[in-house]
Amino acid sequence: MTPRTALGALHIGALMFGLTGVFGKLAAASPAIIVFGRAAFAVLALGLFARIARQTRWQTLNAGDWRRLLLGGLLLAGHWVSFFISVKIGGVAIATLGFASFPAFTVILEGLIFRERIRANEIILVVLVSIGLVLVTPDFDLASGATIGLLWSVASGLLFSLLSLTNRASSGKIPPVQAALCQNVVVALCLLPVAAPQLTEVRPLDWLWIALLGVFCTGLAHSLFVASLAVIKARTAAVVFAMEPVYGITVAWWLFDENPTLRMLLGGALIIVAIVVSARLSGGSSKPAVAAEATSH
Repeated sequence: MTPRTALGALHIGALMFGLTGVFGKLAAASPAIIVFGRAAFAVLALGLFARIARQTRWQTLNAGDWRRLLLGGLLLAGHWVSFFISVKIGGVAIATLGFASFPAFTVILEGLIFRERIRANEIILVVLVSIGLVLVTPDFDLASGATIGLLWSVASGLLFSLLSLTNRASSGKIPPVQAALCQNVVVALCLLPVAAPQLTEVRPLDWLWIALLGVFCTGLAHSLFVASLAVIKARTAAVVFAMEPVYGITVAWWLFDENPTLRMLLGGALIIVAIVVSARLSGGSSKPAVAAEATSH
């Protein structure tokens, strides 16, 4: 893969991740059904990718690795469920922008968990993301569906940040495709008891949207991300994936007539700019890799 094709693969992956909320909105099913189906189809897609990509290596896992993968799967399940609840309640734009707060959570949690010094550019990231979230909030009435949806999406961002840090703890030990495959199995098993009674009620068209969500927005997008990181720097990946909310909001605007207000657009722009600038200023450190780790969104 050349740098040009790798960059193109990154943009395609970002577009697919951006469509996550769109497919979740199109599927007239409960968040539990959507998450179960997404994980199940993702397992099939990732398994196929691992079989085709001969360079994919598999690591023998010890008890500690299995515990981290189990924890990661539980966090992933919570992240996805809260995100799709946000989509159903608040819409794609609010869910996507609220989730985009996860780099700010990552900065704070890294300082607390790994005892790492928080740098000036990371403080600026947290401040700008916080201001952006205030602007994105339509109102501060907890009876408002949009506000509740934003809170769910911010919770989704927090859970994804914890997932990123869990994956960081095992980075270099478990190959990304193997970790994603195992975590998606955990997600499917966790949601199966809740989803099973509703499976026969799901329409064929909804299964189509869920399959596209699992195969393209999870399995294929993850595979493109992993393959491109062999050529593209993590800093560049972080900047490209900052475009994910733009893709998602644009498609939702076109399909669902979700017209974001000027204030929401300003807040979203502030969040995206904060992520891009922070990634640029982070240079060659490992933090952009964490910030760009949208491989489970």
